[in-house]
Amino acid sequence: VWWVKEMVAAMPETVVGIRDKAIILLGFTSGMRRSEIVSLDTADIAYEPEGAVVTLKRSKTDQEGVGRQVAVPRGHHEETCPVRALQAWQEALGVTEGPVFIRLDPDGDRERLNGRAVAHVVQRAAARAGLDASLFSGHSLRRGYCTETARAGASEADIARTTGHKSMAVLRGYVEAGTIFENAAARKLDL
Repeated sequence: VWWVKEMVAAMPETVVGIRDKAIILLGFTSGMRRSEIVSLDTADIAYEPEGAVVTLKRSKTDQEGVGRQVAVPRGHHEETCPVRALQAWQEALGVTEGPVFIRLDPDGDRERLNGRAVAHVVQRAAARAGLDASLFSGHSLRRGYCTETARAGASEADIARTTGHKSMAVLRGYVEAGTIFENAAARKLDL
């Protein structure tokens, strides 16, 4: 979670910064794929007192379009709350219909971002925060969500319910790679 906080703290107070903050916080706290983040339309988001309910109409593992809902709880801190960040982005641009995350074109065109743009947002935020941008990608949000929620004690079933993972082996791979030192048997040695 520390790297997300670092990225968000380094965001500029610009419209692009507001958008990028919303992408990072929503992407991280929902465990969504890049393609899922950019596929969101304003009609897919419902605000509740507890947070936001995001409806994903389709995903990589849901080609039939059955859809699923993802709960995005309000954050404990105003500066890292994904719901506040998303609302701030929608208010800053007056986004009331159509794609949630758009290019900021000087001509005023509202073109939906693509998955590559999410990767650029994450890498730009990492560089701004003084982190090695080559270690981050758009997938870092999803993978980081899996790792960090597991470290915090979330069950694999709860993590998969949010991310939509069909393969627990893939999910377990993310968790194990991210928690390799926490579970190292050598930590038990008195060396």
